[in-house]
Amino acid sequence: MTFSIAGHCPRTGRFGVAVSSSSPAVAARCAFVRTGAGAACSQNITDPRLGDRLLDLVGNGYTADEAMAQVVNDTELIAYRQLSVVDGHGGSVAFSGERVLGVSNIARVPFAAVAGNLLANAEIPLHMVERFAERPDADLEDRLLAALNAALALGGEQGPVHSAGLKVVGRVTWPETDLRVDWSSDPVHDLAKLWRLWRPLKDDYVIRALDPASAPSYGVPGDSDQ
Repeated sequence: MTFSIAGHCPRTGRFGVAVSSSSPAVAARCAFVRTGAGAACSQNITDPRLGDRLLDLVGNGYTADEAMAQVVNDTELIAYRQLSVVDGHGGSVAFSGERVLGVSNIARVPFAAVAGNLLANAEIPLHMVERFAERPDADLEDRLLAALNAALALGGEQGPVHSAGLKVVGRVTWPETDLRVDWSSDPVHDLAKLWRLWRPLKDDYVIRALDPASAPSYGVPGDSDQ
């Protein structure tokens, strides 16, 4: 019921995930990022603990392949899971168990890994990583969203998607971008609208945390002292 991408930008050191699903609030349980370590997704019949476990391992120096191999080897019921992870050295890997739902597939290129289940087209993961790789100088968020749109262009899931999320970490320990559409008839489009709103503000909110005296102020609907 889900397609996702975990990606890394070596130019900026940022890690991110974009994900969409027919289920509600997909990013709340499937998207994992950690500053200086990596990005991961845990999906299908989801066990969120596995995303954290992958990032624990890459954060302790495991490559993406090594981390995935250990999680797959150590995890009961792994046949039901889909996982992906990227590390900070170009490593990327995805896993799909034999009991994953419907048409499913995985794909990877350096710095990105994709997994999908209940897909309309088995070629979707390959097109997602190819789209991600097309614009290495673009913002990581734009590249991740481009991958989601590539999936939709090929039919996305077998049924309509209803939720989507975008989560990216960079130079601070919390996500610089953490956007969710938890229920919508067009969640990827709505997520892109949120990103266009957030893009000019994301660096300023980091400054507000690190150096409040120099933080800019501006008018945004609903914005006060956040």
